[in-house]
Amino acid sequence: MFEYLIGRVTHIAPTYLVLETNHIGYRVLVPNPFRFQELMHQETTKLYVEQVVREDSQTLYGFKTLEEKSLFLTLNRVSGIGPKSALSILAANDHGGLVQAIESGDSQYLTKFPGVGKKTAQQMVLDLKGELGDFLSDEANPEASAVSSKQDLLPEVFEALVGLGYSTREIKRIEKPLKEAQVSSTQEALSLAFKLLLNK
Repeated sequence: MFEYLIGRVTHIAPTYLVLETNHIGYRVLVPNPFRFQELMHQETTKLYVEQVVREDSQTLYGFKTLEEKSLFLTLNRVSGIGPKSALSILAANDHGGLVQAIESGDSQYLTKFPGVGKKTAQQMVLDLKGELGDFLSDEANPEASAVSSKQDLLPEVFEALVGLGYSTREIKRIEKPLKEAQVSSTQEALSLAFKLLLNK
């Protein structure tokens, strides 16, 4: 129904952001909301959106680029992957690694994403192999975020990971290296968390 919304980002939470347009605040679920922090300082921004209507809910999913939205829709075509799982996969911001894993049939790498078991990983390879070449050059660059103290940002990071579907056990496993790391922003800490989760 909607292709994009243009407005002002007024709030960022661990699992969503609020985009105000025409005096209406839209709650939009996005992959890793802290990637959008620099938008808080802009007067207006364009957010590509996809509306998903269910029997009991209407949800807006948002993306920085049209390519990211297209990848989200492509992942949603796979049996066993819904919008929430697709969003969790995109949150790691490793589009190149995701495409390479699918192209090479690396099911083990794919099962590191929350909500993706062995069967779903194999289905991803079966359904999408050979169809994702266009996304290989679209891997997003990490953006700088507002500096926070580590004490403030780690709870946000853990809350974001829980919201994306990672288990408490998985988060506990990376808690120590995250606390020891020299990170200055939530986005930086989340990027490190995704690397740790995907490489374990």
